[in-house]
Amino acid sequence: MHSKSRQILLRTPNSRRLQTLTFEPSQPLSLRDLKLSLIPDHGNPDAFYFTANGKLLADDSTAVGSPQVPALSTLTLRHRLRGGGGDGGATGAESRDCYLKMYAEKKPDKIDPNEQRLSKWVNCALSYETLRQPCVMDRLGNVFNKEALVEALIGKKLPKAFYHIRGLKDMIDVKLEPIPGGESNNAWFQCPITGLEFNGTYKFFALRKCGHVLSAKALKEVKSKACLVCYKEFEECDKVVINGSEEEVDALRERMEEDRAKVVKDKKQRKERSGDVVVAAKGVADGGEVEESEKRLSGKKHGIVDGKDVEKVAAKTEKLNGKIESVGSTNNKRFKAAAVAPANATKEVYASIFTSSKKKSDFRETYSCRSLPLGRN
Repeated sequence: MHSKSRQILLRTPNSRRLQTLTFEPSQPLSLRDLKLSLIPDHGNPDAFYFTANGKLLADDSTAVGSPQVPALSTLTLRHRLRGGGGDGGATGAESRDCYLKMYAEKKPDKIDPNEQRLSKWVNCALSYETLRQPCVMDRLGNVFNKEALVEALIGKKLPKAFYHIRGLKDMIDVKLEPIPGGESNNAWFQCPITGLEFNGTYKFFALRKCGHVLSAKALKEVKSKACLVCYKEFEECDKVVINGSEEEVDALRERMEEDRAKVVKDKKQRKERSGDVVVAAKGVADGGEVEESEKRLSGKKHGIVDGKDVEKVAAKTEKLNGKIESVGSTNNKRFKAAAVAPANATKEVYASIFTSSKKKSDFRETYSCRSLPLGRN
């Protein structure tokens, strides 16, 4: 071997053993020329690249024996991976980190707004099953299968989103018009007047008084204060928009709360008018006036309908020393049948009919005969 000769070690994809390459420093050899001598004739030189000590080497600007490839260094010929860049800029650790980050933060799936809109119109708002008769609707425009809602009410399994539903009395029985022949444009129901599909493309209203579901177009074109199907009259406040926008739902919720407050107020006023009367029993009995500071008596319980019945109640009862005594009668003794026996009747016999007139004895009645005491044959 010449004294100035140098050696490097080579590792190729086709050979597992290291090869020794001897070169002269006076005759520089580029890595591209070395690559062409190592790969087959039909091979593509761009499909391979050299690395030294884990670093990528350029084919044209790097020569064997240069500072990048000193003597006794190891050159490795590698395949260039398709689609991965193959520039050596990413290590295995970096690739693994990228995959971990990608799967660590799971992004929520994007929901198609059209699918979401269609689901609200063709499915039950509670069970998400396909709408089928009979159907009901709440005051906010949500449509339910009546069977699913009843089961949830009985089992007390209503979600918090439907807290405003207290029972079937809060619901509206809606009458949906089925499409003849079955499904059409992802819809099973339609407007009975215009034939528009009940699938969210068009706005629909439900009439509270009759329950018929009509499209907004039908109510707009045919201006009438009566239902276009059953001809039952309705007011503007009786129209409830189905699956409305957030603003429309807020307006319906406000109207629902106002109606409930009005019902409670009317019920309270009716109760005050029909029953709660201030009675001063002692003052009325003495011919005095009724004072508001006396005990309040319930009208239904005491038979009071209006203010004229105050004297009737006062004539019956009077509160004295914490006990209710009869005002209309001076005799407060216990009733005895013998005292009111008919003229031709024996008092003892007549009094025996009533249990209150019986004397205490050791004998008890049987189920078959009251005159035979137990123990007597």
